[in-house]
Amino acid sequence: MAEREILDVDVLIVGAGPAGLSCAIQLHDLAQQRARAAGVAFQKPNILVIEKGINVGAHSLSGAVFDTRALDELIPDWKHQGAPVTQRVTSEDILFLTHKRAIPLPSPLVPPYLHNKGNYVISVGELTKWLAEQARKRGVEILEGVAGAELVTFGNTILGVRCGDMGIGKDGKPRATFQAGAEIHAKVTVLGEGVRGSLTKQLIRMHSLDSNRHPQTYALGVKEIWELPAGTFPAGKIIHTLGFPLQKSPMEGWYLQEQDFGIGRGPVGIGVTATDSFGGSFIYGLDETRLIIGLVVGLDYKDPYLDPHYEFNRFKMHPFVSKLLDKGKIVQYGAKAIPEGGYYSMPRFYGDGFCLIGDSASFLNAARLKGVHLAMKSGMLAAEAIEEALVKKDYSLRQLGRYEDLFQTSWAREELYAVRNWRAGYAEGLAKGAIHDMAQRYTEGKGFTDPIPVKPDHEMLERFDKHHPNFQGLARLMADGKLTFDKVTDVFHSGTNHAEEQPCHLKVPDLNLCIQRCTAEYGNPCQHFCPAGVYEWIQPQVSADIGVPDKGHLHINPGNCVHCKTCDIKDPYENILWVVPEGGGGPRYQRM
Repeated sequence: MAEREILDVDVLIVGAGPAGLSCAIQLHDLAQQRARAAGVAFQKPNILVIEKGINVGAHSLSGAVFDTRALDELIPDWKHQGAPVTQRVTSEDILFLTHKRAIPLPSPLVPPYLHNKGNYVISVGELTKWLAEQARKRGVEILEGVAGAELVTFGNTILGVRCGDMGIGKDGKPRATFQAGAEIHAKVTVLGEGVRGSLTKQLIRMHSLDSNRHPQTYALGVKEIWELPAGTFPAGKIIHTLGFPLQKSPMEGWYLQEQDFGIGRGPVGIGVTATDSFGGSFIYGLDETRLIIGLVVGLDYKDPYLDPHYEFNRFKMHPFVSKLLDKGKIVQYGAKAIPEGGYYSMPRFYGDGFCLIGDSASFLNAARLKGVHLAMKSGMLAAEAIEEALVKKDYSLRQLGRYEDLFQTSWAREELYAVRNWRAGYAEGLAKGAIHDMAQRYTEGKGFTDPIPVKPDHEMLERFDKHHPNFQGLARLMADGKLTFDKVTDVFHSGTNHAEEQPCHLKVPDLNLCIQRCTAEYGNPCQHFCPAGVYEWIQPQVSADIGVPDKGHLHINPGNCVHCKTCDIKDPYENILWVVPEGGGGPRYQRM
């Protein structure tokens, strides 16, 4: 086994997303400002950012309607510097969809947090690439295609990260191309891995960072970008919807909705019911010819056969949506889990030698459908605490607790605290959630109960026979290849690529559990909740020798994985563990 290279830096940032890059830029600028104020030569801190994607932006995905508040603070002259933030929101609508109609929500009923005047429609991938340019101008080194695989620790202190090895075969043994991952040591390690990061999971468990916190509540967002003829949809126009396909209209029967679209979930009488799950869609005019379209599904849903990707296809078949896309062409596809728990689900985000930022620390406002500005602000707050720690040469929990102090007096805390019960209020459906929402607006976020208790998403799943009694098989409409697509085709549109000869990065510790219990209790929901066709349940086969059927088995296609982390979140037994594959693997988003 080759020896590992050991690198020593002042600050290591894992993840070149908006949070990590904002942290790097702010840390450099604060150190420079301190030197100028003191009249001494500037000693630039040694900042290293590692990014598991093939390049910066390759794993960046968001809606996104962007609030520039954090960017205004980080780089005040961002317009002059050429930031790809140019398309202002020009108009906005909220629609309630029945199976055939799109009904505008009257303006007085639109919550104030959904007003987007002054915001911008952006590609977060393009913003991330621009932030990387700004960081590199400041001398920040960014290593692309490098995955952080393990934490380096000494007692309770985080010393750095061990990067993933390259050239390991499927059998776990080094191949001829083997290259040992470097071990990077840092005075402070900052984890900005995004949602459900594998290192962050280790750290939270190691230090009980989620003690006395609510379990995180997640959603899955699936998104496509379409090219349309100019003039089809106004640039800067944004539409959000609720209702179809996730909530049943009180005016119409769900089975009739399925029939009207030519979609059946099986033979008549299998107990077809509404999904009645939390979520909604978004449609944004990115520019004159590019349309963003997506669906967000709360992962606290109960029906184990709910398939977010399939529901996204159903959404696109709605007459209002299909008319928009009729003359268009899909350009890209992607999927990403979203941490929606908010203030009460935030783990302790600092400790001996480490900080958590961005989605890793639950800096996202689900009520506003926004997280990029909060992710950036978290990186900036962490940078301020780290810069002080570097000056004092003290990287302890006590010193880095300054990050918490800064957060508690920031606008980020004010924003998140005001909607602290918002997502939990919708756990029992749209109608109850709307009542909670209204109460929270008049009580500064408190509502009827503060806090509202929540359960982990994987515990919310119910047995499939409760939702599908007398089940005789699941029949779903085949994708047409023009408006709707199967999962494998959409994965192609994501650019996803993994080295084939590597160990599977999706670990299922107990395969017998899948066969003996999951089949009977939940109908193997991994084949439905995964938006990339990673998990296939191979149906039982009859042995030619003895004529006895087997019980079927799970087949995993790790090469399809778009790194959304849904499987790690939603498996009812927590029997799927997502770990990082070789650096450079995964989606290769261009403008998501």
